[in-house]
Amino acid sequence: HVQLVESGGGSAQAGGSMRLSCAAVAHFDSMGWFRQTPGKEREGVATIDSDGATKYADVVKGRFTISTDAAKNELYLQMNNLKPEDTAKYYCAADRQGPMWGMTASHALGAPDSFAYWGQGTQVTVS
Repeated sequence: HVQLVESGGGSAQAGGSMRLSCAAVAHFDSMGWFRQTPGKEREGVATIDSDGATKYADVVKGRFTISTDAAKNELYLQMNNLKPEDTAKYYCAADRQGPMWGMTASHALGAPDSFAYWGQGTQVTVS
């Protein structure tokens, strides 16, 4: 059954802000946001692990913030100072393995195949 459900996508002007949410059915030790545009590979945007460590892609560092609400089993991505090149379909990803298994936020950002669970994606368009 569905493990992750994203929400919050849509259209924004360059320089604007948007917040994505991902509702999970359970706790996961590793979670992250990835994005993809047609014809390109899925790329890591931001990841967070159960130790609270975070990792960001260089192109979003300082503009995006990943966070979780453990009580709600929710993941968020606050996106500020949006740029047209941020336009993509954004996916929430999660896995039960965490830092104890080598699945640190740093490792996970570059290893989307390490995540077992994926949301359906939400489109973000910046113009």
